[in-house]
Amino acid sequence: MRIALGVTGGIAAYKSAELARALIREGHEVQVILTRAAEEFIRPLTFAALTGRKVITDLFASESPESTLSSSIEHIAVAKAHDLLLVAPATANTLAKFAHGLADDFLSTTYLAFHGPVVIAPAMNDVMWEHAATRANMETLRNRGHVIVDPGEGYLACGTVGQGRLAENEAIVDAVTRALSPKDLTGQTILITAGPTQEPIDPVRYLSNRSSGRMGYALAEAALQRGAQVILVSGPVSLDPPLDAKIVRVTTAAEMRDAVFANLDPATIVIKCAAVADFRPAQASASKIKKDTAPKCVELEPTADILAELGQKKGSRLLIGFAAETGNLQEYARRKLQTKNCDMVVANLVGQPGTGFESDTNEVLIALRTGDFVPVAKASKRDVADRILSEAVKLLA
Repeated sequence: MRIALGVTGGIAAYKSAELARALIREGHEVQVILTRAAEEFIRPLTFAALTGRKVITDLFASESPESTLSSSIEHIAVAKAHDLLLVAPATANTLAKFAHGLADDFLSTTYLAFHGPVVIAPAMNDVMWEHAATRANMETLRNRGHVIVDPGEGYLACGTVGQGRLAENEAIVDAVTRALSPKDLTGQTILITAGPTQEPIDPVRYLSNRSSGRMGYALAEAALQRGAQVILVSGPVSLDPPLDAKIVRVTTAAEMRDAVFANLDPATIVIKCAAVADFRPAQASASKIKKDTAPKCVELEPTADILAELGQKKGSRLLIGFAAETGNLQEYARRKLQTKNCDMVVANLVGQPGTGFESDTNEVLIALRTGDFVPVAKASKRDVADRILSEAVKLLA
């Protein structure tokens, strides 16, 4: 995608250089527009070196490669040529210009000519951020449908501590990705389970598996970016939760079962991605088992089959299950689709390099209630998540 990155005159302007790099790493083309005030904090050459493109700095003397039109109307050509307008950092002055339709430089005229998604990441002193005029301008811009990445809290350049720091690059890039994603899951509430469960043997030991939770978290991120509301029931993982998802943390299979059904009512789609333990110790010791008195075996009992119970109670919901297998994907996926009353089963090979547990990539076979099978070649778990959701959208239709 082609992104016009507006950089305005605040101390946080230096952070926009790394932001431009982050956007390029995501595969975007970046055209930087610097305001005159921004040039007091960072030079155009920095962005030109990072993006490989000339930087636009002046409404009437721009050297932008966007078009061969005369510079006096070049902002129109730039607005038409780009898929998204991102302003980071956005000063209080810039917010006021945008809110009231003032256009006296290249960035503000481009904004008025732009019809695509707009993402704004404000940064300023905390007192300026809380001023009634700024709050009113922010409300105006939100009501226009612009995506606002609120500033964070922390130590500010003026020496105070408060809200006003430019949001982290990860949050800004995530907002850009969401703004550019198809919103084909708007109106859907997706309940996703992720990660392993831990079944206690004693207070310091437990039975578990190698699930990292990455596939479930990737599904949550992809669903959010496609417009869905997400409820993420997560076993113990070392992952940062996706922004804007409702997170319900659990440890055992019993806790996961209770959390799933406690949050089931609003869900229109349920994705059971978690690697729930099939067995647990029949009797967990209340104190640590000592080596010299340890039993020779641990008696196990089955845990609740959450997917099967959901299949009986799903109603009109779309139910998607996962099957981690070491072979015969098609047969096991077909069997699980039928016995658990699922609409889709995603089967993946585990124990193979680069797929399944503890990996950033996955290779799956999607079994559909239509009888079709959709193979998905090895790709990042985020890309696999989008393929799964695309098949879900087709089933919803």
